[in-house]
Amino acid sequence: MSKDISDVRRFFLEPASAKRRQYEALRAYFIEGRPSGEVKKAFGYTESTFHVMCHDFRRNLDPVFFVTPRKGPHAQPKKSAARDLAIKLRKENHSIYEISEALKEQEVPRGATSVRALLKPEAFSALARGLDEERPARVGPSVEAVADAGEFALARRRFTTRCGGLFLFMPDIVSLDLDETARRAGLLGSRMIPVGHTLRSELALKLWSIERKSHVMALFDR
Repeated sequence: MSKDISDVRRFFLEPASAKRRQYEALRAYFIEGRPSGEVKKAFGYTESTFHVMCHDFRRNLDPVFFVTPRKGPHAQPKKSAARDLAIKLRKENHSIYEISEALKEQEVPRGATSVRALLKPEAFSALARGLDEERPARVGPSVEAVADAGEFALARRRFTTRCGGLFLFMPDIVSLDLDETARRAGLLGSRMIPVGHTLRSELALKLWSIERKSHVMALFDR
């Protein structure tokens, strides 16, 4: 029994797989010349997703759309090795944290949460809580000194810095009144780090040309 015309159209306009949907959307845009807004709406893409998809397609020299991915279990040798060792150590009454340390030494690192997930199907009973002195030694967080604004002095002095260019912006920063700007914008601060300080810190990162704030660790060596 042959399909009627509506079923044939639905095959192209409502593709069943994600790859076929990408193909039909790209074909509509690049071959049929349909506007991007119309295409993304017809195929259920957001504007940013469709833009990235077009960009990737133009950069991919040999895109594949009609290969069905093979499904089934995939071997995970590292996970299997970690699981076997975790079970062995747990039977020897090692704690989750000790198992985690042992896995790191065997180059199959797993955090405590991951170890707990590996052992969960085995239904091990919980160990009695050990004393603090029985726990393995680890590097913990250090307590740093709290900055005291009262110790700041304007007396003339010299110091060396690789980021001296920031001081060229001081007149502009003063004229902008960032404390009032932050207050009007409803930005959040705390007693330890007032909102004006937060805003100035973020501005400093921008003036340092740091791409993202997550790269602030790079500044610790300066």
